[in-house]
Amino acid sequence: MKNKGSSGAKKRVKKTGSGKYMFQKSCKNHLLVNKSKRQKKLFNKGMPANNTQSKILKKLVG
Repeated sequence: MKNKGSSGAKKRVKKTGSGKYMFQKSCKNHLLVNKSKRQKKLFNKGMPANNTQSKILKKLVG
């Protein structure tokens, strides 16, 4: 029987053209006044998943 993918993971993770999985960094929602400009700028870039995370995400996203 085929496993179902996680709909929550599908909404949060994107697969790039090269096959890597990208997701957004955390801590960008509130209390932004206390964070530096550099820290907030780095949040905008997506973060690539490492090998261990990629194996898990491959199962979840489907």
